Amino acid sequence: MKKWNVEICDVTLRDGEQTPGVSFSHEEKCSIADILDEIGVDVIEAGFPIVSHNEAGCVRDLSHMGLDARICCLSRALKTDLDCAIGCDVDMVSIFIATSDLHMRIKYKKPREEVLEKALSMVEYAHDHGIQVRFAAEDASRTNIAFLREMYLRGAECGADYVSYADTVGCLTPLEMAGIIDALRIDLPIPLCIHCHDDMGCAVANTITAAERGAYQLHTTVNGIGERAGNASLEEVACALRFKGGVDRYDLSHLLKLSKVVSEASGIPVPKIKSIVGEHAFAHESGIHIAALIEDSSTYEYIHPNLVGGERHYLLGKHTGKKAIAHILQSMGHDLGEEQIIWILDQVKARGEHKCCITHDILLQLIHQAELEVIA
Repeated sequence: MKKWNVEICDVTLRDGEQTPGVSFSHEEKCSIADILDEIGVDVIEAGFPIVSHNEAGCVRDLSHMGLDARICCLSRALKTDLDCAIGCDVDMVSIFIATSDLHMRIKYKKPREEVLEKALSMVEYAHDHGIQVRFAAEDASRTNIAFLREMYLRGAECGADYVSYADTVGCLTPLEMAGIIDALRIDLPIPLCIHCHDDMGCAVANTITAAERGAYQLHTTVNGIGERAGNASLEEVACALRFKGGVDRYDLSHLLKLSKVVSEASGIPVPKIKSIVGEHAFAHESGIHIAALIEDSSTYEYIHPNLVGGERHYLLGKHTGKKAIAHILQSMGHDLGEEQIIWILDQVKARGEHKCCITHDILLQLIHQAELEVIA
């Protein structure tokens, strides 16, 4: 396996906080940043300092936490924004302009050449102040490729350390992304970043495709939170890097803990069937599956739950089999006979048909009944 050359920039504290209704406290931002650093995330985008005095203070404090991760912040191509960012002592500033004809017409009402020239002067300004510069194209996925190439090449000439491509409205598919990355990387002298939104459910797939095609910095959010349908989720991207890209330097064992912290701080629950961190990500009900899992967990688990800080769970319902029941009863310390096990299994299936959840207490009741009634 050829190892992908990548780094992760997690944008939970900036783009994730732009999720409608989400606002992280200072303490929550610090806690999230700490766990991101434990995982080994390379860059943490801490916020958008010009938004408010409090936002600038949070970004500055994160810059002074002594983390191994580099701290980045967002900035428009305006001197006021950049002075605010520079005052926060960040390692990197992401200077963005909207690049599609649609955005140029609606937001700037100026020719794109004029917008680009002003932005390039701000790239030079930030570079001259000794911080890393990421020159970012908003709505890049609806922008002429030739203009993007001009923007990126001229940005590099003006001192940009990275250039960034944002699928701002999440309109791309992986095949489209592959072709775009191939086109943009021709003769590009600096690393390319990729920032994907999930409007069509392709954010993670597009991010991983971009990585495989040579994009270097991958943008993620914890639990995939973000504007509208969200961003590429950190946990899914990180696991794909481990298993498909040969990137093993991230400590994935903190992913579940981080997911819970962000879910609580954001007020956005994680769906039970969410990959990697959902409550049912490593839960099994099917009797056929559980029978095989008892022998070898790799039969129905591509990712081992311990790797990401999770646990395997066997659930009981109408699909449960006798071997699963016997295994669960034994693990609970109950040594029951064949007839008792079959009786409990029949009860579980009957209740499962009526959408009854077999809780721990219900199972204990069934065990007690089996010990009394079946023996009698």
